[in-house]
Amino acid sequence: MTPIITFIKEKRKALKLSQADLAFKSGVGLRFVRELERGKATLRLDKVNQVLALFGKQVGITDLDHIEEEEN
Repeated sequence: MTPIITFIKEKRKALKLSQADLAFKSGVGLRFVRELERGKATLRLDKVNQVLALFGKQVGITDLDHIEEEEN
């Protein structure tokens, strides 16, 4: 599971939100939330950011070197 998926699922569950609640509060469709949490490979970045905005976050740029160092 990717860090974004893990983060969104954990935050949603911590706030006791259903997928439908998350979709409504973030202004995206329920289908989008389901696809996001399942790890669909192609999703609209603007919609991912809509969901993340509920938690005060957004997708950003990270150096690949930094990710590889964390994995080792």
